[in-house]
Amino acid sequence: MDGIATLALPFFALMFLGFGAGKWLRIPDQGLAGLQVFILYFALPALFFRLISNTPIEQLGEWRFILATTSATLIVFALGFIVGMIVTRRNVAEATMQGLAASYANNGHMGPGLALAAFGPAAAVPTALVFCFDNLLMFTLAPVGVSIGKRDGAGPVRIALLVLRRVFTHPFIIATLLGVVAAVLHFRPPEPIDHLLELLSNAAAPCALFTLGIVLAKQPLKRLPVDLPILMFLKLVGHPLLTWVMLSLFGNFEPVWVYTAVLIASLPMATNVFVIAQQYGVWVNRASSAVLISTVVAVFSVTGVLALIGSGALPVDLFP
Repeated sequence: MDGIATLALPFFALMFLGFGAGKWLRIPDQGLAGLQVFILYFALPALFFRLISNTPIEQLGEWRFILATTSATLIVFALGFIVGMIVTRRNVAEATMQGLAASYANNGHMGPGLALAAFGPAAAVPTALVFCFDNLLMFTLAPVGVSIGKRDGAGPVRIALLVLRRVFTHPFIIATLLGVVAAVLHFRPPEPIDHLLELLSNAAAPCALFTLGIVLAKQPLKRLPVDLPILMFLKLVGHPLLTWVMLSLFGNFEPVWVYTAVLIASLPMATNVFVIAQQYGVWVNRASSAVLISTVVAVFSVTGVLALIGSGALPVDLFP
């Protein structure tokens, strides 16, 4: 447990330092925007590119892993959506946001740093694959569900173009695709550029976690969703559990791939849930409260998942 605490607590401490700074130092929105630009467009893309470009190409086409993890996320989304439909009395737009809250892990800000610290460079490829395909899924489900629920007249072509634009203009996904190309071509950047990418990569995790804390501090804690306990259970317990089961069904993955996927699935609700809610004007106050509270609870649940993995209590394969 000492080792788990040494690993997990500094990550959450960085986040809470950011939360304190956001609450008491009155950081202006312009300063926060600058940090987010650095993380979104420079630090994390550099990290993804360096790790993927140094990976053997055969590992990047592991479709069984992609199907297992993405299917788990989709099933949890469906469960959250059903809960939302019951609670909101068939409000499709709000139920879509509740499905996102139940299944969309904070795999951008928290995932890479925590997975790499826990499992080393071998966690880079599964982390990138989960990020890319889970985001592809969420960028598809959100506009489709909200458009149907709000009846805003958005046709299938418009929705498809919106999804494609969001996917293929996302800096993380662009960096991952460039990393794949570099891996195929065995391309290595010139030494000065590689050193720059290394500096940016080293800054990614601490800056992302600190900024996440500031973002959470600026989100109002107002209306609590009545179904928040169910959504948090689905996100923090159901999602990692189902991911573990699906990986066992698809079978025979390296332990680090299984543990990385389970760890990422156990992360709290993504701040993107709040961003998407704001964008569509649906479930905004409840999304803010859900993200904040799930992140606080995740301090204990994620530490518990790490403890299970570290103690060997989590078998790699349920069906050997």
